[in-house]
Amino acid sequence: MLSEVFVIEGVLSAPTFEGWVRSHADRIGVAARFRESGADSVSVLVEGPPALLDAMEMACLLGPIDVWVERIVREAA
Repeated sequence: MLSEVFVIEGVLSAPTFEGWVRSHADRIGVAARFRESGADSVSVLVEGPPALLDAMEMACLLGPIDVWVERIVREAA
């Protein structure tokens, strides 16, 4: 199991984004806890197997239709 902080940047002001991230994390079997949230940057602690962290990053990049993710910076927690 790994713990990483995903710093997600882009146009993230949609009220559905946090719920979407939590729902997708539950669906693929990782834990996601929001640390900081803003309209253009969100910090999420993600915990799980390495392959699932990669899958979570890809899902967030594709994200829900009402946000635009420009980049994700992953840092060891």
